[in-house]
Amino acid sequence: MALRRTRLYRLGQKPLTVMGGDRELVMFTGLLSFALAFAAVTWLATGFSLILWTVGLLVLRKLAKADPFMRWVYLRQISYRRYYPPRSTPWRINSTGQAARYR
Repeated sequence: MALRRTRLYRLGQKPLTVMGGDRELVMFTGLLSFALAFAAVTWLATGFSLILWTVGLLVLRKLAKADPFMRWVYLRQISYRRYYPPRSTPWRINSTGQAARYR
Protein backbone atom coordinates (compact mmCIF):
# COMPACT_ATOMS: atom_id res chain seq x y z
CA MET A 1 0.00 0.00 0.00
CA ALA A 2 1.44 3.39 -1.01
CA LEU A 3 1.77 6.25 1.42
CA ARG A 4 -0.73 9.02 1.03
CA ARG A 5 0.67 12.50 0.45
CA THR A 6 -0.87 15.50 2.15
CA ARG A 7 -0.19 19.04 0.98
CA LEU A 8 0.85 21.61 3.56
CA TYR A 9 -0.16 25.07 2.53
CA ARG A 10 2.04 27.99 3.59
CA LEU A 11 -0.94 30.17 4.43
CA GLY A 12 -1.34 28.68 7.91
CA GLN A 13 2.35 29.05 8.65
CA LYS A 14 2.85 32.75 7.88
CA PRO A 15 3.88 35.03 10.74
CA LEU A 16 1.72 38.04 11.57
CA THR A 17 3.49 41.11 10.28
CA VAL A 18 2.41 44.72 9.79
CA MET A 19 4.45 46.97 7.48
CA GLY A 20 7.09 44.25 7.24
CA GLY A 21 7.80 43.97 10.98
CA ASP A 22 6.45 42.04 13.93
CA ARG A 23 2.86 43.13 14.47
CA GLU A 24 2.97 43.90 18.18
CA LEU A 25 6.38 45.59 18.11
CA VAL A 26 5.42 47.83 15.16
CA MET A 27 2.18 48.87 16.85
CA PHE A 28 3.97 49.52 20.14
CA THR A 29 6.59 51.67 18.40
CA GLY A 30 3.84 53.63 16.66
CA LEU A 31 1.98 54.11 19.93
CA LEU A 32 5.15 55.26 21.67
CA SER A 33 6.01 57.79 18.98
CA PHE A 34 2.42 59.08 18.80
CA ALA A 35 2.26 59.46 22.58
CA LEU A 36 5.53 61.39 22.55
CA ALA A 37 4.31 63.74 19.83
CA PHE A 38 0.90 64.19 21.47
CA ALA A 39 2.08 64.64 25.06
CA ALA A 40 4.87 67.12 24.36
CA VAL A 41 3.26 69.52 21.91
CA THR A 42 6.43 70.98 20.41
CA TRP A 43 7.96 70.74 16.96
CA LEU A 44 11.10 69.22 18.42
CA ALA A 45 9.17 66.37 20.06
CA THR A 46 7.16 65.81 16.88
CA GLY A 47 10.33 65.61 14.81
CA PHE A 48 11.95 63.27 17.31
CA SER A 49 8.87 61.04 17.31
CA LEU A 50 8.93 60.84 13.50
CA ILE A 51 12.61 59.91 13.61
CA LEU A 52 11.88 57.33 16.33
CA TRP A 53 9.06 55.85 14.24
CA THR A 54 11.17 55.69 11.07
CA VAL A 55 14.27 54.20 12.68
CA GLY A 56 12.20 51.80 14.76
CA LEU A 57 10.31 50.59 11.71
CA LEU A 58 13.53 50.06 9.76
CA VAL A 59 15.06 48.07 12.61
CA LEU A 60 11.92 45.98 13.07
CA ARG A 61 11.74 45.22 9.35
CA LYS A 62 15.35 44.07 9.36
CA LEU A 63 14.66 41.94 12.44
CA ALA A 64 11.60 40.34 10.83
CA LYS A 65 13.51 39.69 7.64
CA ALA A 66 16.19 37.80 9.56
CA ASP A 67 13.65 35.79 11.58
CA PRO A 68 9.92 36.59 11.83
CA PHE A 69 9.70 34.89 15.22
CA MET A 70 12.74 36.64 16.72
CA ARG A 71 10.68 38.20 19.52
CA TRP A 72 9.49 34.79 20.70
CA VAL A 73 13.01 33.38 20.50
CA TYR A 74 14.30 36.27 22.63
CA LEU A 75 11.53 35.89 25.22
CA ARG A 76 12.22 32.16 25.51
CA GLN A 77 15.95 32.81 25.85
CA ILE A 78 15.26 35.25 28.69
CA SER A 79 13.16 32.67 30.51
CA TYR A 80 15.88 30.00 30.10
CA ARG A 81 18.72 32.32 31.18
CA ARG A 82 19.32 30.74 34.58
CA TYR A 83 19.54 27.23 33.08
CA TYR A 84 22.18 28.01 30.47
CA PRO A 85 25.09 30.00 31.89
CA PRO A 86 27.22 31.80 29.27
CA ARG A 87 30.38 29.94 28.36
CA SER A 88 32.94 30.73 25.70
CA THR A 89 33.14 27.17 24.35
CA PRO A 90 31.38 23.86 24.93
CA TRP A 91 34.74 22.25 25.75
CA ARG A 92 35.47 24.57 28.68
CA ILE A 93 36.58 22.72 31.81
CA ASN A 94 34.53 23.83 34.80
CA SER A 95 35.83 23.87 38.32
CA THR A 96 34.36 21.37 40.80
CA GLY A 97 32.06 24.00 42.31
CA GLN A 98 30.65 24.96 38.91
CA ALA A 99 30.16 21.38 37.84
CA ALA A 100 28.17 20.59 41.00
CA ARG A 101 26.02 23.70 40.58
CA TYR A 102 24.78 22.81 37.07
CA ARG A 103 23.89 19.14 37.50
